[in-house]
Amino acid sequence: MPPADTAAPRQDCAPFLRWAGSKRRLLPVLQTFWTEKHKRYVEPFAGSACLFFAIKPPKAILGDLNPELIATYIEVKYRIAEVLKELKRLRPEDRGEYNRLRAIDITTLTPPARAARFIYLNRFCFNGIYRTNLLGQFNVPYSGVRCGSVPADEVFQKCSNRLRPARLVNGDFEKVLMRAEKGDLVYMDPPFAVRARRVFREYDPSTFTSEDIARLRGWMERLNAAKINFIVSYAESDEADVLKKDFSFKTVAVRRHIAGFAAHRAMTNELLISNI
Repeated sequence: MPPADTAAPRQDCAPFLRWAGSKRRLLPVLQTFWTEKHKRYVEPFAGSACLFFAIKPPKAILGDLNPELIATYIEVKYRIAEVLKELKRLRPEDRGEYNRLRAIDITTLTPPARAARFIYLNRFCFNGIYRTNLLGQFNVPYSGVRCGSVPADEVFQKCSNRLRPARLVNGDFEKVLMRAEKGDLVYMDPPFAVRARRVFREYDPSTFTSEDIARLRGWMERLNAAKINFIVSYAESDEADVLKKDFSFKTVAVRRHIAGFAAHRAMTNELLISNI
């Protein structure tokens, strides 16, 4: 397939979060997997949920292991006015504000203020990475104005409306996949666990392991046996070879935007593995 290295396509409803490894540049290909026969969209590694926001499914399940991410989606879904009010209290594009929010005890915040904090840190952190220290505290450094600004209120309102039919689940990907049914389209975009080379060096190595790859492969087989459509996106690697065995796949060239410096961003191959 031709390279997917052009600018991310414009979306009717763009995600309000930045996310390391976002598949926005693959949307023209990924969107073709969603058809009228699908009744529900299921995504166990939600991240910025760019495909979900692009296709506007009538029903959805969005899951993620990151509790702060899911809590933020819940607040944007149910209490968007309060979240926007809290965001407006924060100084825009300010290193001091960023460091203050990063150091704050999140248990002292209301749920909307906690969501506003997450959005602010996500917007101005280095490369949209979510990483914590051993105490579970967010510790990604400030990146600043080159990340752009906090999205306009209209973006949040659109996302809030799109989230209305979505069920939000915090937990391991199996917790979400156990809810999958025939008629669903399941999209799985797990963190990379590449032994030979770290595609995303910023991810904690414990984020996704070879054991998780084996679990994911097992679920692909279970979904296929139950005649549930799925797509898995994964970097070309030995692990991808395990995942693609006996399934259809497409190879797409993409430009990585995770290195942080333009000189180190390069074209790599991404596999889209599917039983469709």
